[in-house]
Amino acid sequence: MATLIRPPPINHSQSAIENVLELTQLSDIDPDLFTNTRPLWHPPGARGIFGGAAIAQTLSAAQKTVDPEFTVHSMHCYFVLAGNADIPILYHVERVRSGKSFATRTVQARQRGRVIFTTTMSFVRQNSGGTNMVEHVQPMPQDIPAPIEDLDETEGFSHGHSPFQSQRMAIENDDSDQPHTKKCRQWIKARGRISPAGGHEAHLSAIAYMSDSYFVGTVARVHKLWRYSTDRKSNAKSSIDEDELKKLLEMDDEELKRQKNVDDADIERIRRLKNGKDMQKEARPEIGMMVSLDHTIYFHNPRNFRADEWIFTEMQTPWAGDGRGLVYQKMYTKDGTLIASCVQEGLVRLKQNDSKL
Repeated sequence: MATLIRPPPINHSQSAIENVLELTQLSDIDPDLFTNTRPLWHPPGARGIFGGAAIAQTLSAAQKTVDPEFTVHSMHCYFVLAGNADIPILYHVERVRSGKSFATRTVQARQRGRVIFTTTMSFVRQNSGGTNMVEHVQPMPQDIPAPIEDLDETEGFSHGHSPFQSQRMAIENDDSDQPHTKKCRQWIKARGRISPAGGHEAHLSAIAYMSDSYFVGTVARVHKLWRYSTDRKSNAKSSIDEDELKKLLEMDDEELKRQKNVDDADIERIRRLKNGKDMQKEARPEIGMMVSLDHTIYFHNPRNFRADEWIFTEMQTPWAGDGRGLVYQKMYTKDGTLIASCVQEGLVRLKQNDSKL
């Protein structure tokens, strides 16, 4: 059973992402206890539910326990266990502190009595910074190609259930032999129009959801690592399952270029597979396991953007080692306003030929 209570009909006055992130308050049990109203998405090939759902729903739950004058400015999350899309999630909010200027909340997401995700958030009262303030901002990069309005790379294939659209760009400095200098960029936005009833909270939850879009995957992209298992005997969990690889092998180059999770390096290797090349003999690095470990978001200008309008994101990784990788992300509105800075560390293990992962 994917939900604790039978889901109501889809609310067509709300956007897809509002419906996906809708929570049910279990006030008869505890006013600070919530559960997912609708089933959560399990991306093909992933170990559990889409991590962005846990991030966004814990934020949604916490937002329901603070005064309307308070707005989230940071959240620090840990992915503890893979979420099971077939089991309801219970979100318990703890009201750690409610002060004059700041409020603190922790939220635990549980399945079968076990914590699968935990986060601590801080909220700040609007306009509490005073009249005179220290201010600066890193500007959005110049000469970024505008998004194409009628192009949706997430339609069809494995992304048809996604409540947001995305358009990826070519990797900046992709020919460099220095992975830390490369930048992965994309445009994203929630599908449809977020309803006025959702308020600023719905837009904040939406960018929290979208912020996990192929985040730690940046490490694989800048190293041009192969993410599709070609060894059926391997017990390691590949990033993308075998069924998706079959679909990719049936596509021509133009179709492949439209796929969100496929880079030029992937296309070249898919061509080789089509031509009967043995990927194992080429000894090319292949991802054995890639999962998020933690996720931090700092929100800027939290009431001055719309998540259903194009948002530019830029990701860069300063370090990878010891089976892990770190990625930074900045999110800007189309007119260049910085709305969020994110950090994620993830498990990034290569397939080992001589041992199990």
